[in-house]
Amino acid sequence: MLPWKRALRPFAALLLTAAVATVPAATAHAAGTAPSTGWNDYSCKPSADHPRPVVLVHGTLGNSIDNWLSLAPYLEHRGYCVFSLDYGQLPGVPVFYGLGPIDKSAGQLATFVDRVRTATGAAKVDLVGHSQGGMMPRYYLKFLGGAAKVNALVGLAPDNHGTDLDGLTNLLPYFPGAEDLIKATTPGLADQITGSDFLTKLNAGGDTVPGVRYTVIATKHDEVATPWKSQYLSGSDVHNVLLQDLCPLDLSEHVAIGLFDRIAFHEVANALDPAHASATTCASAFS
Repeated sequence: MLPWKRALRPFAALLLTAAVATVPAATAHAAGTAPSTGWNDYSCKPSADHPRPVVLVHGTLGNSIDNWLSLAPYLEHRGYCVFSLDYGQLPGVPVFYGLGPIDKSAGQLATFVDRVRTATGAAKVDLVGHSQGGMMPRYYLKFLGGAAKVNALVGLAPDNHGTDLDGLTNLLPYFPGAEDLIKATTPGLADQITGSDFLTKLNAGGDTVPGVRYTVIATKHDEVATPWKSQYLSGSDVHNVLLQDLCPLDLSEHVAIGLFDRIAFHEVANALDPAHASATTCASAFS
């Protein structure tokens, strides 16, 4: 190994450690699968009120359980069939997923959606994703035939146009070889840097595809998917929401918006069932 590569390993480890600090400890995760009761119950049949199953797509360094310990029961309690998957696994890296090439992760999502559709008998699903999980499905919709199988995509703090990590990625040119090392070891992280080849392809020709409803729920306190306005999508069937417009007191940042913010969850429920939507306010935290 070249000396400069050895010198960069601590830098890469520091980046990864900082990223890990933005997700919860994975103490609840077991064997890479979500519980077979509650959510991920393949005997669940969608009701007339909620005819589409909801597929939850975790974020970078998340997994099918830890990312959804609050939102999955929240939706299940409201009568939805709820499912979640693990994707983007790297060899030898347990629990922390979403690190593999994002185009390959989108293929894993495609397989999982077909499994859910077969089990439930539903023609289409709705997708709800956090961070990378709100952006990655757009590749599935645009390039892998997902638009015919998905009614709506709801993104909680999705990095739709990449992230500069509050300017940290601008420092990469000052560390020769650092970007190449990140691409080689954690391609899922490299794909999310603003201006990456993956994002250039994803966003070329427009942010959306016909036939799918898009909702983006952002927080101005986001410290990961930055600048936060880059999360927004443009298109004819897009609803961009800022949490602080709904509740100025909401202090949720990138992690909290996906893990336990019931104000954000209420807006997710509105996006999944717009015909029965109710106003989201600070009081939604107690609903």
